[in-house]
Amino acid sequence: MEMKTAEILIALSMVVLGVPILSAQSQWENPVKRSLREGKPVVGLTVSIPSPDVVVQAASLGFDFVWIETEHSPTTLESVRNMILATKGEKLVPIVRVPVNEMWTAKRAMDAGALGVVFPFTNNVTLARQAVNACKYPPLGDRGSGPGLPTLRWPAPGGYADFADNNIMVIVIIERKEAIDQIDEIAAVPGIDVLFIGPNDLSYSYGKRGNQKDPEVVAAIAKVVAAGKKHNVPVGRTANASDIAGYVKEGFLFFQAPSELVMMGVGARPLLDAIGKQGVDPKTRPMY
Repeated sequence: MEMKTAEILIALSMVVLGVPILSAQSQWENPVKRSLREGKPVVGLTVSIPSPDVVVQAASLGFDFVWIETEHSPTTLESVRNMILATKGEKLVPIVRVPVNEMWTAKRAMDAGALGVVFPFTNNVTLARQAVNACKYPPLGDRGSGPGLPTLRWPAPGGYADFADNNIMVIVIIERKEAIDQIDEIAAVPGIDVLFIGPNDLSYSYGKRGNQKDPEVVAAIAKVVAAGKKHNVPVGRTANASDIAGYVKEGFLFFQAPSELVMMGVGARPLLDAIGKQGVDPKTRPMY
């Protein structure tokens, strides 16, 4: 059957915008979600400064996603929007960590075009359900309808609501002892795409103040991995390059890489050392 004129125009506009065409025969799927479903690891650059150029560079380098940071940075929503628009025509998936697990923060990130929302301090089952509820349209959740801006980034001809419900990722951070105590119940909540461990905050919650190798913290992390396997939910965490291979063997698939500023330090230090320039050793700085 021939496509109608309007359908042809939509398809051509989507090609120009670099957005895959949705049809009954070929439903586009968030490539990060697909990779996780296939058991393939994914890694995203943490973006802590409001720069579309950093996002485009992350795409060209081959990162799977960008973790746009708004909990631990002064990045504004307008800057988030500009960085998300910079992903047009790229395979890079824009994910935003919101400052608090509440519907209004998630709603604004998604309406800016985020294809994933990271919810910090998801300490119990109620907050886990709240995260899912915020990211789904009725009857699956309570997200309000205002698709004007996100459809400029994701012009899904099959309808944005279905596209969003199928492709926006719900990522909950496990970073408190309370969450570990309820991890099996949290992992069982339908709609969660990733159980993400915040190992540093988790260590503080156990009174270890940054000691991620403490046996109690290691045991808590293992409980999250076990719950993810039991309920078929991918598990993620922060990681340096030297750690990822070992973490994959442990069962992790979703990795938050250090920030652009940390990577700048790692890349610059050998050059500066070669001519005797003194400066901060990037290994002594926080990852983000």
